[in-house]
Amino acid sequence: MSDVFDGEDKKQWHEASDAADIFKKQFQDPSKAIANATVGMAMDASIGEVKRFASTTGVVPLQTLSWYSQFGFIGWQTCAILSQQWLVDKALRMPGLDAVRHGFERTVGDDDEIDNAIEDLKKCDKKHHLKKNLHEHIRFARMFGIRHTLFLVDGIDYSLPFNPDGVKKGSYKGMVQIDPYWLAPCLDLEDASNPLSQHFYEPTYWQINGRKYHRSHFIISRNGADLPDILKPAYYYGGIPTTQLIYERVYAAERVANESPMLAMSKRLFVMQTDLTKAAGNLGAFKAKIKQWSDFMTNFGIKVIGQGEQINLHDTSLADLDNVIMNQYQLVAAAAHVPATKLLGTTPKGFNATGDYETDSYHEFLETIQEEALTPLVERHTILCQASEGIAVGTNFEINWNPIDVMSAKEQADVNKTVADTDAVYIGVGALDGLDVRKRLVADHNSGYNGIEEMVPGGPGDRDHEQEIQEELRDQGNVTEKISEK
Repeated sequence: MSDVFDGEDKKQWHEASDAADIFKKQFQDPSKAIANATVGMAMDASIGEVKRFASTTGVVPLQTLSWYSQFGFIGWQTCAILSQQWLVDKALRMPGLDAVRHGFERTVGDDDEIDNAIEDLKKCDKKHHLKKNLHEHIRFARMFGIRHTLFLVDGIDYSLPFNPDGVKKGSYKGMVQIDPYWLAPCLDLEDASNPLSQHFYEPTYWQINGRKYHRSHFIISRNGADLPDILKPAYYYGGIPTTQLIYERVYAAERVANESPMLAMSKRLFVMQTDLTKAAGNLGAFKAKIKQWSDFMTNFGIKVIGQGEQINLHDTSLADLDNVIMNQYQLVAAAAHVPATKLLGTTPKGFNATGDYETDSYHEFLETIQEEALTPLVERHTILCQASEGIAVGTNFEINWNPIDVMSAKEQADVNKTVADTDAVYIGVGALDGLDVRKRLVADHNSGYNGIEEMVPGGPGDRDHEQEIQEELRDQGNVTEKISEK
């Protein structure tokens, strides 16, 4: 080595080799893990060249690059192990539970037959445990970075693209969710080599137990934003797991929390000035004296010292220790996209935070989950229920998720009172009448009167009856006026 490289050249060679090792870990070749399962897998062999790797270190210092390289994919088995920790588990479960909690409504039209079909679909939802599957779909997508939900239909060819016309009556058996280590990605030539393909670097098939399943039979959710193409093989065509994003911060927060009681118990340090030469000369007596001191080391003990000895007390301040601990947990919450107030169930400390902005941002995050991950799953389940159970709703239905932020009973009562005052003003100027208000109350699910009839014959809402009463009163008034004139 010394015959070829000297001085700066040798240093650059080692840096190039280190950079190559870093990038080799980041852009690993997945062909070994899915040896016989991949068709036409795109492998970036040229990226393994040392010179190409070394050229990047001119922009990013090797030490900095090494630090960032530690954030590569940690593996699904590691993610599963980390998910056992209480805070990690809570961060993984909470968004899925919150996104599904208030449910959704299918809307098509006002036809009574459609309404009956919607009720049949709700029974089908319960039969196939839809709500539970929606929650687990999000939880495991956050745990592993990717989640596959496969719909079990008898008599269809899973190797071909999904076709709802091929679903026979009674053939839909529900759905099953598969952890990623049971699947192997397979790309065809088009998706593996043509960047102009709409499904470039997206597996055409997923192999399970030696059988290929076309991607259209799955609802596949990838956690977070889409990865750049160069990183997709390293993550086996999944997303970045939330587990990977938070595990280091969880470790730091838990260590700080565990250190705090130990610090509280050892915050006082007594230092006694003594003649160390004499202490070393009679070590047994010195140890006995130290032991005697430890027997009095309570806040209520008596400290006795010999003549000429001095004692100094060093007390560690614990001021703002709770803020230090809470800030660590808030960093966990930030990485998990869950407000600290919800994740920890406590008022946030530090950062001058009130929690309001975090809650609004969290609701937007949940709405994104509903739209991008959960709605496609509900739509596919609905299509299969219709075809299998003979439920006639059609393909024009819409999935509308109920509001995430539900008002309390007092807040709803205040809103209803404000709306009622507004109605009274409009009625007073003649812009509305009682029937208009009654229709609004019936249509508003939060009015408290949405179950009543729009019209009661001869009573509220019967405009013809009201008009007859007005005419009778007008006639009586005319008669009374004529009598008074006479």
